[in-house]
Amino acid sequence: MPILQPIVDLVELLVRRGITDVVVSPGSRSAPLTLAVARNPGLRVRVMADERSAGFVALGMAQLSKRPVVLICTSGSAVYNLAPAVAEAFFQQVPLLVLTADRPHEWLHQQDGQTIDQIGIFGTHVKRSYDLPADYTHADSHWAINRSVNEAVTLSQLTPPGPVHVNIPVREPFYPSPDDVFRPGAVRVIDTIPAELSLSTDTWRQLLDGWNDSARILILVGQHVYSSALLPVLHTISDEFNVPVLGEITANLGENGLFITHTDTILTQLTDEQAASLRPDLLITIGNSLLTRGLKTFFRRYQARQHWHIQPSPDRVNDPFQSLTRLINSEPVSFLQQLVNDLDYQHFRQGMDDEPGEERAFLSAWQHADQQATKRVYKLLTTPNQPLTDWLAVQQVLEQLPVNTHLQLANSMPVRYANLCGLREDQRISVWANRGVSGIDGCLSTAVGAALKTDRLVTLLIGDVAFFYDRNALWSAPVPPNLRIVLLNNDSGHIFRIIDGPGKQPELEPYFETPHGYTARRTAEDAGLLYHACTKAHEVTSLLPAFFTPSEQAQLLEITTDKHANQEQFHRYKASLSITA
Repeated sequence: MPILQPIVDLVELLVRRGITDVVVSPGSRSAPLTLAVARNPGLRVRVMADERSAGFVALGMAQLSKRPVVLICTSGSAVYNLAPAVAEAFFQQVPLLVLTADRPHEWLHQQDGQTIDQIGIFGTHVKRSYDLPADYTHADSHWAINRSVNEAVTLSQLTPPGPVHVNIPVREPFYPSPDDVFRPGAVRVIDTIPAELSLSTDTWRQLLDGWNDSARILILVGQHVYSSALLPVLHTISDEFNVPVLGEITANLGENGLFITHTDTILTQLTDEQAASLRPDLLITIGNSLLTRGLKTFFRRYQARQHWHIQPSPDRVNDPFQSLTRLINSEPVSFLQQLVNDLDYQHFRQGMDDEPGEERAFLSAWQHADQQATKRVYKLLTTPNQPLTDWLAVQQVLEQLPVNTHLQLANSMPVRYANLCGLREDQRISVWANRGVSGIDGCLSTAVGAALKTDRLVTLLIGDVAFFYDRNALWSAPVPPNLRIVLLNNDSGHIFRIIDGPGKQPELEPYFETPHGYTARRTAEDAGLLYHACTKAHEVTSLLPAFFTPSEQAQLLEITTDKHANQEQFHRYKASLSITA
C-alpha cells in the first residue's frame, strides 16, 4: 500500500464521479497526485510544463466536453500561475477542478521553499475552496477528504458551473517505494440530484400579460455555446411573432436573413430618430457577456420598459443595462419553447390571426438596418486594389471555414474583426472566445485544449502579441493535428492604434503598441507544425483549401499585414458609418 493511500483514493473517486481528463504540471510536492493519476487507467493525463498554459488548456478541454477537467500543480508560485485561467473559467462558467499540492501549514513563514499561503488563494474567482487535512492517522480525515472531494466535483457542475479549488497539504516522504501497489481502498460516491426548474401557473400568466402588453419585443443573446436546440426556437419566435433576435458572433446565431448579427455596425453613430425606431418595449436577454461597447451602450441609453433576463440560476443579478425588471430562473431553451407553446395556444383560443402592424414594422426596421450594415462591410472589403489587411484576411478565413467545425477567436482585434464579418448559419460553426475576463493571456492554450477534445477541425484566429505571449501552449508535444492556427502578424498591439484613446497619444509606440520583429516560423518548426506564410490577399485565398484539409500535423498560417494599412481601412469604415444610409 502506498504511503499516501488517501491520495490514491481521492483520484479513484474522481474517476468514479465521471472525471476523465487531467492536466498536470510537473513538480515535487505534487508527486503523489501526479503518480496517482498517471497510474489510474481511467484517466487521460496531459502534461503541460507551464502552469499558466496548463490552466487554459484545461479550460479549452472543459469548454467542449462540458465536464470538469482536473488541474494538478505543485506548491508555491506555481499555484498563482493558474489564476488567469481560473478567473476566466469563473466568469465564463466553465467547470474546472483545481488540485494544488501544498506544504503542511505549520511550515508557512518558516523560510521553507515553495511555501506560500494557498488557502483561498483564488479568492472570489472560484465557487468554493477546500483545504484537506495533512494527517491521515484518524478515520475522520479519510471521511473529510471523501466528503470534500465529492462536494467539490458536484459543485463544479451545479448551475452555474465553474472552477472549484482543493488545496492538498502533503507530508514527506511522498515518493512510493518500488514495491508499492496503487490500489484504491474504500471509496464512497455521493450523488447529488439537482432540483428541476419550473415556473408556476401564476408566474406564466404574469409573463404572458407582460408579453401581450408590449408591441415591440426584442430578444438579445449574449455569449452562448452553439445550440441546435436553441436555434429553431428562436427561428419560430422571430418568424411567427415578428420579434427581432440579436446576437454577436459569440452568440452562435449565424446569418440567415432573419436574425440581426451586424449589431456593432448598426448601432454606431445612430441619430436619436433612428435609435427611437429600434428601441424595444420588452427586452428579453439570455446568455453571458456581450462583446462590443456599442451594443451595451445602446440598451443602456435607450432602455426598454420591461427587461427580462433568463438564467438557470438566480445566484447573481445580471443587470448590465441598468434596466432589469424580471430575473427569470429557468433554462432558456425550455422557457422559450414553453413561451412559444403558450402563445400559439393563446392565439388559437382568441383567434388572433391579423397581421400585427407595429410588431412587423419593428422587425423590419431591425432587418433593414442589418442588411444595410452587411452591404457597408461588403463594400469596404471588396474595394479594388487594396492591400491585404487583418480584416480582409479574417473575412477570407471565415468564408472558407469547413462546415461543422470549431472556431476559437483570440481577444483584442481578431474577435472584433470576426464579429464585423459574421458567419452564415448554414456553416454550422461553433464559435468560442475567452470573453469571461477577455484577456489575451491564454487564447492559444485554450485552442490547444479544445482540439484535444474533438476530432473536428479547430481553427484559431489570433494576433501576434497574443500568440507570442502564449506560445508555451505549443511547448508540450504533441500538438493535436486537428488544430489550425491563423496568425495575424502586424508587428504590434494593433488594437491600440484603432481605439481613440492611445491612438491619439505621442507615446503610442512603444508604450501601448509593442513592435517585436518576430515571425512564427521557428516556433512552428520547434513545435512540429506545418508552416505557411502569406503577404498578399490572393495567397491567402489559394492556400486556405489545403490548409483546412486534414493532415497528420497541426498547421500554422502566418499572415503579415501593415498596421498603417489596417488603421486606414478601419478609419474608412468608421467614417462610412457617419453617412446616413
